[in-house]
Amino acid sequence: MEEIPEEYAWMLKADCRGANTREFFPSNGLGVEAAQQICRTCPVRVECLEYALLHRIEQGVWGGASERERRRILRSRRRAGAISG
Repeated sequence: MEEIPEEYAWMLKADCRGANTREFFPSNGLGVEAAQQICRTCPVRVECLEYALLHRIEQGVWGGASERERRRILRSRRRAGAISG
């Protein structure tokens, strides 16, 4: 078995491992509630969300955040950076 790089080790602890990927990547971008329910109690929710934000992942639910929610977070962080920078 290949060793997992440390930066991805959190993925092994995710509650979504083995879950139906259709729940996390709904074809129409709607119906994300099932994925968000799984994410709600996930021990690596923060790491997952930060990974998606860092890598600008556009599709699916990551860290409990939908595509639209992640865009809002990124906009908010850009604004905050512009204010404090």
